[in-house]
Amino acid sequence: MATLDRMDLRLRSLHLLEGQRMAQRLFAHVVSARVLAPGRSEREADERIALIAQEVFGVRAGPAGRRFVRSGPNTLVGGRWPDRVIGARDVVVLDFESLLAPYETGFARTVAVGDGPERRRLVGDLAVVAGAAREAFRADEGITGRELHARIRALAAEAGRTPGAWHAGRLTGTPPATHAETTRPEAFIGPDNDRPLRRTLEEGWRAHWILEIHLVDEAHGHAGVHTELLDLV
Repeated sequence: MATLDRMDLRLRSLHLLEGQRMAQRLFAHVVSARVLAPGRSEREADERIALIAQEVFGVRAGPAGRRFVRSGPNTLVGGRWPDRVIGARDVVVLDFESLLAPYETGFARTVAVGDGPERRRLVGDLAVVAGAAREAFRADEGITGRELHARIRALAAEAGRTPGAWHAGRLTGTPPATHAETTRPEAFIGPDNDRPLRRTLEEGWRAHWILEIHLVDEAHGHAGVHTELLDLV
């Protein structure tokens, strides 16, 4: 195992935190600028977000056509999804993971457009489940990926929601040359990870985690996502 000094570890943590702080500021800017306004296509919103990211925050969005916005039934689509116009009573998922690739982290939030109470309840449920998951992590120094995953599934059930993904988070913040570990079960907050989340990786880095809460509203045909750092905030 490599030996890393405290400065190496601290700089890695600050790198991840800076990415999240930038994403939080960008999200607030996008919402206040009404980029997700009804009648605007997802692709048009994507283009506006890329422009804001570069002009206001100095972050390049990468190749043209990068997607950040999913709305309505597109929130249930995996992989690529068709463009659609944001509706007056939609749920919209805003995912900045591709923007944050240089920071090796991720950030996503769900926005309720209009006054639909069931959509606003989904946004509230996401925040409640994410907060309770973080409290469960903080309360148990030895919690494993399997245990936290089970707790999150129970929280989703209490809210009357169906989990929208097989896992609830992933390892992040390891150096780019050592990502082989991210293909293993212990790299996820999932049912097959029986290792403590708080651990030192083979390369000597402290394990850091992204919490990913996916909840499905089956009755209304959409889903929501809440993604952020788990252990550094």
